[in-house]
Amino acid sequence: MWTRIGASVVVIAVLGAAPAYADFPAGYPADYQKIVDGAKKEGKVVIYSTTDIKAAGPLIQGFEALYPGVKVEYNDMNSTELYNRYISEQAAGGTSGDVVWSSSMDTALKLATDYAQEYASPEQGQLPKWAVWKEKAYGTTYEPVVFIYNKRLIPQGDVPDSHAALAKLIAGQTDKFKKKVTTYDIEKSGLGFMLSVQDSKADPHYFATLADVAKGGLAVQSSTGTMMERVSSGENLIGFNILGSYAEARAKTDPSLGISYPKDYTLVLSRVSFISKEAANANAAKLWLNYVLSEKGQSILANQADIPSIRNDIEGKNDIEGMTKMLGNALKPIPVDESLLEYLQPVKRLDYIKQWRTAAAK
Repeated sequence: MWTRIGASVVVIAVLGAAPAYADFPAGYPADYQKIVDGAKKEGKVVIYSTTDIKAAGPLIQGFEALYPGVKVEYNDMNSTELYNRYISEQAAGGTSGDVVWSSSMDTALKLATDYAQEYASPEQGQLPKWAVWKEKAYGTTYEPVVFIYNKRLIPQGDVPDSHAALAKLIAGQTDKFKKKVTTYDIEKSGLGFMLSVQDSKADPHYFATLADVAKGGLAVQSSTGTMMERVSSGENLIGFNILGSYAEARAKTDPSLGISYPKDYTLVLSRVSFISKEAANANAAKLWLNYVLSEKGQSILANQADIPSIRNDIEGKNDIEGMTKMLGNALKPIPVDESLLEYLQPVKRLDYIKQWRTAAAK
């Protein structure tokens, strides 16, 4: 439930002032209006994000409508670009993003350890405990990682429903799948690296499975959009470690794109967000973070942007409850915690990439 806070008619009549009001959920701190007023004085919030501007558009529109006078300056980048830009700007001491919002959970948490402002969002009680790290970094979505395939060129009976089935399909038809299987280039995509590491943690036979999947030769990419485009066109036949949210959104208007949710285990990604310690627009940043986590913001993500909600109280099926009904125990949420940082240590990262490249024959 959202509550409107406003100046009374009596005060307006006496002072002749325009009403200063804002909408925010009931149960927020009594002094939250000060944050709203501060944000309006700042006038904008600068977001550094990996979320596609098309997907984020409804959320931005909803925020600007709710808080007129606070504009969203949205910077859409891939995960590696975001990390490098943010790091260099922090080192230079210049202006940078007020809020980071990244699908590359590990690099986002690494940034948060050094640069995040501690802020207890009033929405955190609505989130799973694994999605909040030290009241600094917050998981904001609940996105299964899927396979995609070309529906015209892959018979329904061949569609894999597990990682082992994917490997068996490709290893058994290497001529058909030669250079026709796509996934992330884990050196160029922070998200791709993180998902690969999580696969290796979920599956003790991961590198053997990867070697079978790569028998026809992998076509690696740095963006989800490119992979979906190539699978849809038939240039590639199948893709793995694809964000289900983007795939579901595209499949609504693309009859060639099929989606399979692996039943052995389905990794669940949660885009990590934090407020910069040195945020130039700190009040507006708090408004944005709380809006993204709120029932209203999460409903927009789930029902307009096709990005599953990390809450359980969203209308429709696109939230934790809906995903659990569909996939049950196969769901493996990636926690927002220090375990994400293990493979970011330079030596360990390089060793992992070498092992991946050997298995993937790259």
